[in-house]
Amino acid sequence: MEYVIEMLNIRKEFNGFVANDNITLQLKKGEIHALLGENGAGKSTLMNVLFGLYQPEQGEIRVKGNPVNITNPNIANDLGIGMVHQHFMLVDTFSVTENIILGREITSGGRIDLKKAERDVRDISERYGLAVDPQAKISDISVGMQQRVEILKTLYRGAEIVIFDEPSAVLTPQEIKELMQIMKTLIKEGKSIILITHKLKEIMEVADRCTVIRKGKGIGTVNVSETNPNELASLMVGREVVFKTEKKEATPRNNVLEVNDLTVKDSRGVSVVNGLDLTVKAGEIVGIAGVDGNGQSELIEAITGLRKAENGSIKLNGKELMNQTPRKITESGVGHIPQDRHKHGLVLNFPIGENMVLQTYNKRPFSSNGILNFKEIYKKAKSLITEFDVRTPSEYTLARALSGGNQQKAIIGREVDRNPDLLIAAQPTRGLDVGAIEFIHKRLIEQRDNGKAVLLVSFELDEILNVSDKIAVIYEGKIVAVVNPKETSEEELGLLMAGSNRKEAGEHSHV
Repeated sequence: MEYVIEMLNIRKEFNGFVANDNITLQLKKGEIHALLGENGAGKSTLMNVLFGLYQPEQGEIRVKGNPVNITNPNIANDLGIGMVHQHFMLVDTFSVTENIILGREITSGGRIDLKKAERDVRDISERYGLAVDPQAKISDISVGMQQRVEILKTLYRGAEIVIFDEPSAVLTPQEIKELMQIMKTLIKEGKSIILITHKLKEIMEVADRCTVIRKGKGIGTVNVSETNPNELASLMVGREVVFKTEKKEATPRNNVLEVNDLTVKDSRGVSVVNGLDLTVKAGEIVGIAGVDGNGQSELIEAITGLRKAENGSIKLNGKELMNQTPRKITESGVGHIPQDRHKHGLVLNFPIGENMVLQTYNKRPFSSNGILNFKEIYKKAKSLITEFDVRTPSEYTLARALSGGNQQKAIIGREVDRNPDLLIAAQPTRGLDVGAIEFIHKRLIEQRDNGKAVLLVSFELDEILNVSDKIAVIYEGKIVAVVNPKETSEEELGLLMAGSNRKEAGEHSHV
């Protein structure tokens, strides 16, 4: 059998920590090969070795049967290997075309021939069904479009093998469907794909084979047509995973959060929250369901003080908090797990231990008279790291070196530990594996059972249905329906999210 890529017994270490422990991965021509594992299992590390960003301590890589030495990404490109990274490598102020040709500019008479490049980009994008405007500026296009630019970048460089690193972590359900279609088109055009993911649904839908790695070791390769999500999940985490969250009935009490007639503008000055009303009681989880871009982000930013509200009222335990400073709001009893953990959740260049006290560093015992007490800070961090199963070499490791799931667990540990009356969880499991998702859902339900109010915002409908006690559907900046998760379905929610009224949605869902 001829493989286009063979990674044989790859071992990669970082300061004595073994990230890849003799892993073998073999990619056939024309297949979508999934690489499955928990956050921090070593998937991205293995692909960074293939792409030339890391050098392995042991093992061999073969391309079409020939041993190769990939010492940097340019060599990978020359061998026909391209990578679409989880965190896009794009220059915001450049156009789509300028990003695609960066480092591979076509010049005539010493000048870059942008017109020719734009024509080439348009041709490639049409051939592969990647509708992108070559002249658009990166900062003006959606995340899904930015990802298409990353894919085009690899194709422009002549990639025959495309590595996708967690490609759907930042996409809406609609964009994920489109991405799956794009992958199938690439295969039809003779490409081969390695898909790093921990979304079992996606593997079942598009992958031909799947290699599982756990804690840096290869567990084995299976044919997707001969397996099922439960088997894949237990191969991945080494135990059976419960997909349905166990929880007792909620016992809601007093109102904790009351939002009335709230109006908020987005950064362009357009009103995106339009007279919104919402109540969350102590002892309940209210899930907000909606298509991305219907005012969810601005609503949360207004509640947490990150964005000014135009008018209305936001009360916590009866006290007006609208347009107070983020610190005042936090100290009034609001915990916030932000949707962008890198931008708003962590200081990536600080050790993870210092990130654990970002909300409380100005209080005793972490500081006195304005001087930080690092001994106490790291003592606290150590106990939270243990309690929330944050997998890190140590509490002194920089936050950016942790995998996404472990960064998320650190943020959740920090916010839950403060015991807030209202915990806002925005996309709390975005980009996480089933084991981490199960852990986070348990923690949210635990907060609810301790009599706290929880506001959950998520684009994953199964998460909303699974975890919430009540579901508030947001559409064009208003809550258009509040439904009981036990009495609704994904279909009905989908219709409500698209603007159908309750009666129509109900009729559709019972047809």
